[in-house]
Amino acid sequence: MIGQVTSVKHYIETLPERFQADASKGVHAIFQFELSGDEGSTFHVSVDDGTMKVSDGLAPSPTTTIKMNAVDYVKMVNGKLSGTMAFMKGLLKVTGNILLAQKMQTIFPPAK
Repeated sequence: MIGQVTSVKHYIETLPERFQADASKGVHAIFQFELSGDEGSTFHVSVDDGTMKVSDGLAPSPTTTIKMNAVDYVKMVNGKLSGTMAFMKGLLKVTGNILLAQKMQTIFPPAK
């Protein structure tokens, strides 16, 4: 079982463990993360019908881009900040396919 995420780096390292291959069947997407601040990072995750790969930097053509402060993102993935509330307050910006961004919670569930 994956514990609480302590940083963006830790989140990236635990993505393969939290990845739910069954939830990603039929999904072909590139999720780009632009997380700002001292502990921020820019990376993307390619999901392709039950497989995933994490890469550093910007993707040439992401399906969905998530922009957020790194500290707030860590709170969100730990369940301490609602993604909906973060979006409504302007803390979370999503461009591209917003429905796929919502599906991320089932593909990469929060820490338990």
